[in-house]
Amino acid sequence: MAKTYDAIIIGSGFGGSVLACRLSEKGLKVLVLERGRRWKIADYPSQSNKDWIFNRQNPEKENGWLDLRVYKHMAVAQGAGVGGGSLIYANISVEAPKEAFDQGWPDEITHKELKPYYARVGKMLNVQTLPKNQLTERYKLMREAAGKIGAGKRFTPLPMAVTFNPKWNYKLKDAFDVKNSKTWKNAQGVQQGTCVHCGNCDIGCPTHAKNTLDLNYLAWAEKKGAEIRPLHLVQYLAPEKGGYRVYFDRLEDGRRVPGSETADRVFLTAGTMASTELLLKCRDEYKTLPHLSPFLGHDWSSNGDFLTPASYGKRAINPTQGPTITCAIDFLDGSQDKRRFFIEDGGFPDLLNDWLDEEKKRSPFFSRFNPLRRWLEKILLDHDSLSNIMPWFAQGVDAANGRLTLGRPWWAFWGPKELQLDWEIERSAKLIDAIVAMHQKLSAATGGTPQVPPTWDLLKFLVTPHPLGGCNMGGSKEKAVVNHLGEVFGYPRLYVSDGAIVPEAIGRNPSRTIAALSERIAAHIR
Repeated sequence: MAKTYDAIIIGSGFGGSVLACRLSEKGLKVLVLERGRRWKIADYPSQSNKDWIFNRQNPEKENGWLDLRVYKHMAVAQGAGVGGGSLIYANISVEAPKEAFDQGWPDEITHKELKPYYARVGKMLNVQTLPKNQLTERYKLMREAAGKIGAGKRFTPLPMAVTFNPKWNYKLKDAFDVKNSKTWKNAQGVQQGTCVHCGNCDIGCPTHAKNTLDLNYLAWAEKKGAEIRPLHLVQYLAPEKGGYRVYFDRLEDGRRVPGSETADRVFLTAGTMASTELLLKCRDEYKTLPHLSPFLGHDWSSNGDFLTPASYGKRAINPTQGPTITCAIDFLDGSQDKRRFFIEDGGFPDLLNDWLDEEKKRSPFFSRFNPLRRWLEKILLDHDSLSNIMPWFAQGVDAANGRLTLGRPWWAFWGPKELQLDWEIERSAKLIDAIVAMHQKLSAATGGTPQVPPTWDLLKFLVTPHPLGGCNMGGSKEKAVVNHLGEVFGYPRLYVSDGAIVPEAIGRNPSRTIAALSERIAAHIR
């Protein structure tokens, strides 16, 4: 029986968008199934102040911006929408260090092998560093801190998937207003703007200065004939006559509408957690892929993410201004008690002021003559209580020894099984402690007072936006789930191509590595 599509791609993040683009360029008939919606600027949480949460239990009713999964010692944050994780990530598009590939990877995957694919990703995402006339206070503090502890040569600006106007600067009138954004058309023919340092990178860039995947890879894929279906939640897949049938629910008008499509090839690119969960369900619940590797779900990693806020008295750090992350101090050489990590500046959106701005536009209560409005503006806009906070961020090479399984929470004795995470925190605790010690050292060197989160001190609880592993690359079915081209052992033409195939923590933002691996996989598809 002829298949409807040459390729079905499940998910539209850094794996799926690349594949959709490159396979469409090859002339394949491509279908992309994305669980989230297609977002417009006016609908971003930064603009609408609503639709924040993607509810996995009831996505037909609540299919918002962020999917937050909470486990015993770990919370995992993921984006939901056309563009996947690029919607919520901090723009950083950096290569993994050469040493990251020294162990745990298939022999075919080296930094040298990925180098041309890294370059392709960088060009497609139009990466650039922060212009020298637009340095944030956080950037200046990071550079100062590195110099004061004798690590000046370790300091580096980071490549970002953000477009800047060199003429923009902080002295402009209403500098952060979108009116100061310059429009331009990217190489894929999509109109974008330039960055005005509004700080809303993670909750929706109001100028489209952030080069999210829907504006480049996916836009080009659609021009080449790819079909993208938002609000399609895949349930499972099964082999069918030399290909695969993918079963999904279409989320429509508050209800689920079942459906399915067939293809010669299927690519799981739904993100580390969702791709692993889907394969576990196919093997253990639906029994449609019974011969998947017993290694499925093993060697999960949080990529060592950690954040320590520090207060700086009267010194203005202004963490709500500028791109979320701009620079780093690199300790991935193991010089700090053999712990490898990557210190970055952190930022966050000014949600209170964003809310006030929107209410002024929408509510008669906030008319221009309202004295209460003027008082609120003075309190919220003239006195930024967070202006002296430095969010020291970091990533590191953790033990990558987590395990994903299907199960129920301890309090639930019935109902469908869900993804569970068993993470032995003890083997990664020394890495986190080393990161904390460096955050404290950098803070002390610059006059800051760090506040180690009690969630770590008391609960040993972490949050990561960079989950890796679960469907690891490797040389055999016994110790991996997919080969060096992402093809699932035992199931020809079934692939995984997202963070789930990364077999080790890399200690840097992983998006560019995931995209480069997908570029390489796509290049080998005939």
